[in-house]
Amino acid sequence: MDHVFPPAVIAALPVAGSSARFPVHRIYCVGRNYVDHAKEMGGTGREAPFFFMKPADAVLPVTPGVVGTMHYPTQTAELHHEVELVVAIGTGGRDIKAADALGHVWGYAVGIDMTRRDLQAEAKKLGRPWCVSKGFDESAPIGPVHRIADTGVIDSARIYLEVNGTVRQDSNVDKLIWNVAETIETLSGYFALLPGDLIFTGTPGGVAAVRQGDLLAFGVEGLDRLELRIV
Repeated sequence: MDHVFPPAVIAALPVAGSSARFPVHRIYCVGRNYVDHAKEMGGTGREAPFFFMKPADAVLPVTPGVVGTMHYPTQTAELHHEVELVVAIGTGGRDIKAADALGHVWGYAVGIDMTRRDLQAEAKKLGRPWCVSKGFDESAPIGPVHRIADTGVIDSARIYLEVNGTVRQDSNVDKLIWNVAETIETLSGYFALLPGDLIFTGTPGGVAAVRQGDLLAFGVEGLDRLELRIV
């Protein structure tokens, strides 16, 4: 097939312990999926799950043991961190039942949903989409994907983020309002999930602004501890 210009390179992530790469299809994100974060964002607790998306090429791979770099984005004065457990889909499907959902999971990673909070707040006030606040370049720093066959099901693990050595977010993934299986069940009712899809499962409380020069350290117990410098 001829193209009018060369197709873009497929976004992909390293696979832990392998030279293989995990090709990224779509990035789905769950909003307000920890009670403490829901409250700090003006919610009240358990509500029906809702979703937004980032483009696949928003991924910014971060290598364990190497300080990654992320450029402070333009058009914002309030860039916030949101550390999350990320689920990587290996087997697609539509209308997946929660009881079957974990059979569709290829693996896990730890990532950050970076957010232009001021632009998000303005969009909420005006009833506009969140795209420019959530889907910008490098807005999804993420570590290697770990096979579920190696990690087992992650349903209880510490999740944390530090800025310049100070803990900002510190919780456990067992506090997810909607667990991974329930999230997959709901999401697959809206979209046909496909191999390569990533699901950012939500962030605990403690989100706050970062500035150029800040060093972020973040992780999920059993996966990776990663470091990222804002430049």
